[in-house]
Amino acid sequence: MKHLSPRRIFYTFGKKYVIDSLIFIVFFLFFFGPLLNTAMLIFAERYQAPHLLPTRFGLQWWRYILGQPELLQVMLNSLLIALIATSISLMICLPAAYAVARLQFKGKSFFLFSFLLTNAFPKIGLYTAIGILFYRFHLMGTLTGVVIIHVLNMLLFMIWIPSGAFQKIRIQQEEAARDVGAGPLRTFLSITMPIALPGIAVAAMFSFLGSLEEAQGTLLVGFPEVKTMATSMYGMILDYPPMAGAVFSVLLLIPTVIILLVCRKLFGKGILSGGIMM
Repeated sequence: MKHLSPRRIFYTFGKKYVIDSLIFIVFFLFFFGPLLNTAMLIFAERYQAPHLLPTRFGLQWWRYILGQPELLQVMLNSLLIALIATSISLMICLPAAYAVARLQFKGKSFFLFSFLLTNAFPKIGLYTAIGILFYRFHLMGTLTGVVIIHVLNMLLFMIWIPSGAFQKIRIQQEEAARDVGAGPLRTFLSITMPIALPGIAVAAMFSFLGSLEEAQGTLLVGFPEVKTMATSMYGMILDYPPMAGAVFSVLLLIPTVIILLVCRKLFGKGILSGGIMM
């Protein structure tokens, strides 16, 4: 043990190597610790304090979660709401993002900054205020009300990221297409859209994944008529042992991983990173 003393390691490898190694270990535990704990819990059947590790492993909670009659329905609800909200957000926000990128108007900076305000404080206060309006317009407990909440949460991604992508496109490219006879719509679809596609793809992906994980607004506006995987997870966490919540969280993670792999397959390895860099 004398040859493995911390002082000997410090002088053998050097100060920079030791510090970098400590930073890496702390980062690894901070980032992957919860994932490793979840990976342990999903295969545990009995786990109680003061034991550091489960006292019995098995697939009991997998059988329980997969046997729930509402599981397939809440998964379909989550995917349907995310798909509808992302489609509506694209139709609304892409013209707005293009206008922000191309036009100069008074209050433009405040307009962009305003989308950050909803993320500057806990959203439950905003959802409560919206819920009062939804009661008046009979939108509580409806799919329409839930979709509106999800679209509002997408505005930041669907305005900021595409507008940055549109700003990177030189206006001379669009003017050249117009000079050879292309109309505004054809110019947008043939010139502008392909160049801005990485940014649009990133915004749509973030919006879709954010919709899958949105729980507070859906719970306040849609419950109990509209249930998603994110809202159902609240009940799992509150009413069942942590193993059930861990299994359900993994099921919620599966669509996210599939979407990331599909986007990488369709758009290529570098298109998403290119969209973020714009």
